Amino acid sequence: MQTCGLWLLVVVALAGCTTTAVLPPVPAPAAAAAAVAPEPEPVLGVVAGNDRLAVYVPRAGESYATVAQKLLGSESRAWEIVELNAAAEMQPGRAIVVPLKPVNPMGVRPDRFQTVPILCYHRVGPGNSKMVVSAANFAQQLEWLAANGYTVIALKDLLGFLQGRRALPPRSVVLSFDDGYESIYRHAFPLLKKFRVPATLFLYTDFIGAGSAALSWNQVQEMRASGLVDVQAHSKSHANLIERLDDEGDVRYRQRLETEARTPREAIERRLPAHEVVDFAYPYGDANELLLEVMARNQYRMAVTVNPGGNPFYAQPLMLRRTMVLGSLDLEAFKARLLVSRPIKVP
Repeated sequence: MQTCGLWLLVVVALAGCTTTAVLPPVPAPAAAAAAVAPEPEPVLGVVAGNDRLAVYVPRAGESYATVAQKLLGSESRAWEIVELNAAAEMQPGRAIVVPLKPVNPMGVRPDRFQTVPILCYHRVGPGNSKMVVSAANFAQQLEWLAANGYTVIALKDLLGFLQGRRALPPRSVVLSFDDGYESIYRHAFPLLKKFRVPATLFLYTDFIGAGSAALSWNQVQEMRASGLVDVQAHSKSHANLIERLDDEGDVRYRQRLETEARTPREAIERRLPAHEVVDFAYPYGDANELLLEVMARNQYRMAVTVNPGGNPFYAQPLMLRRTMVLGSLDLEAFKARLLVSRPIKVP
C-alpha cells in the first residue's frame, strides 16, 4: 500500500508538467503485498525517562508488582506506580510512568497531610487485664486492616518518611509490642506470619528469660529470623527514666540513664548477631531533656512515647506518638485510633 501511494503522488505531481513521462508499471497486487514491510515489533521495557521518572511499556504477564521489583527494587513500592498512573489494571503494550524518586515523600495533599500511627500492644492471648488483647481480637484487627486498604509497615521504614526522602502508602500503620511477654510468641507471632505483616518488639532486657511469662532468647531469635519481627530496646530495667531515685544526684542519674540506654543495645546485639539496635521505647512513655540528650549521644534514631495520635513528616524522631491498644477496645474503637491523615486548616 505504501508503494502504490507513493506512485500515486508521483502521478499527480507529473500531471501538471508538459513533458511526457514514462511511468514504470504498477506492480501486481501479489507483488505489492510481498513488498510491504512487516509491522515493527513494539518497543517494550523502559522507552524514555530521566533521573526522576521512567516511561515503561509492560510485557504480557507483567504486573505493577513485578515492575516495581524491576525498577524500584521492591514489590512493596507498587502502590507508588499505581497512584501515579491512576490505573486499576496494567495492560501489555500500554505505557505507564514509573516514579524513580518519590513524588510526594511528605504526604502533603491540597486538603490533608499524612500521619502514621504506631500501635502499641503488650500481651496477646487469654487474660482479663486491660493490657491483654485476645488473639481473636488481634486477628480481627489485622484482618480489618488488610481488607480496608491499610498497609502495615516496618518501623524502620518510617525514618525515611520523617527525613523527607521516602513516600509511604497513604494508610500506613506500624505495629509494636512492649516488654517481651511470652504470649507474643505464642499468640501474636503466628498471626503476624499468617497475615505477613511486620512488627517491632521492644524489649527491656532484664525481663527476658526471667520466668514463664517472659520470652526466652531462643524465641526472640526465632521471631527475628522470620524477617517479620524487628527487635529494639525498651531499657534495661523498665524503670521510669524521668524519676530520680532517692538521694540520686545529677552525676549518678546521668550514669543510670546511660546504662539504661546502652545495656539493652549491647544485650540484644550480642544475642542477635548482625542486628542493629537503633530505636527505643521509653518505659511508661516518659522522657525529659536529659534523657533526649542521652538518646542522641547513644545514636538512637527513633524513640516512641505513649502519647496517642499519628506522626506527620515533621514529627520529632525521638518523641514519636504511639497509641495504646487495650483489651477493652472493640473493633469500632480500634478503627477510631487509626489517625492516618489530618486536615489542612486554611485561615
